[in-house]
Amino acid sequence: MNRRGVCAVLAVCLCCLFSVPARAAEDTDKLIQLYEEYEANFAAIEHVDDIAEYGYTVIEDQSFSDVVFESFGEEEVTFLPILDNTYHRLAVLITDSHGRVLFKTNQLETNYKWLGQLEQPTKGISSVSFQDLNQDGLTDIVLITNCQNNTGDYAGKIYKVGDVLFQRDGSFYRDWRISDKINRFSMNRSVGYIVSYVRDGISTEALYTAATLDTLLENGFDIFQEQYRYRHFEKWGSLWVVPGIVKMARYNVFMIYLVNDQGDIVWSFQPMKDYDNLYALKGAACQDLDGDGMKDLLFLCRFSYVGPDGDMNTDTVCNIYYQRTDGFAEDTEFADTYQCTKEDTVSGLVTLIREYWGWTTEE
Repeated sequence: MNRRGVCAVLAVCLCCLFSVPARAAEDTDKLIQLYEEYEANFAAIEHVDDIAEYGYTVIEDQSFSDVVFESFGEEEVTFLPILDNTYHRLAVLITDSHGRVLFKTNQLETNYKWLGQLEQPTKGISSVSFQDLNQDGLTDIVLITNCQNNTGDYAGKIYKVGDVLFQRDGSFYRDWRISDKINRFSMNRSVGYIVSYVRDGISTEALYTAATLDTLLENGFDIFQEQYRYRHFEKWGSLWVVPGIVKMARYNVFMIYLVNDQGDIVWSFQPMKDYDNLYALKGAACQDLDGDGMKDLLFLCRFSYVGPDGDMNTDTVCNIYYQRTDGFAEDTEFADTYQCTKEDTVSGLVTLIREYWGWTTEE
């Protein structure tokens, strides 16, 4: 095993040892053995004919056989993503016209979502794109994978993991800092987001890290003036409700903030979830919705996203945030009983939500 393989084994083992201090020595030895076997199988893949033999499956619908990577020469090569059948770890192969492996790597962001584990949550690939992102004249690879956890709060829900492989001298490398920010600040929704960040330097980082409204504005935050309002929240005092967007290429990244009189952000909301784009903000309300005497927030939005078939789709979504003594809680009940449509209005939804919580018509 090469130095990288040894380091990877040690890293995995240390993670496991520190997370489970009482793990028996034989369990640790077994983990090392399994990881070494996994790395040995991957190292043995030298031709496309070896893929199945060493426990991998080709992801056919995201394989491309007509790609030119400049530092590999003028001949077209094949981009071949493969998934380990046992541990669901992704790898990328670049092969020539004879099926020989010119380059391979399993050092991908999607293989580190469950730290310290061989098993990973990768289910497939959402998107692949070939573009020069660092302006060096060499074509790079943008990769977005689909992952799904088996346990926890998000069990069963598909989420995306973005990555970039930069081409250099007949090889590719990752900048883990770039991959970290792509995923930490939700710039993994689409190839367009990643390109806008890596190539054009546009980032959503400030949306998640800014402490003041001034910082947001300095980073391109555009306030929706028609829904920008001053309201008194019973447990929080008087605050500005500040909805707005940051533009990334053709996408509108939507966020909502509560800001005090000093300009400090005291709470934020992320209504977009996994949608690509805010298509329209149809309206908003700030009033008691659940009958506890405290003002809540409602935002009616249309979000757009690219479906599996490549078509653009839109959903109308009602985002409800109930005021509590310790903050705001996102609705998880009314949304399970009612599916919004493009004909819905804010006033109509207020009536429906209040009825759900037992308000009478007179109230």
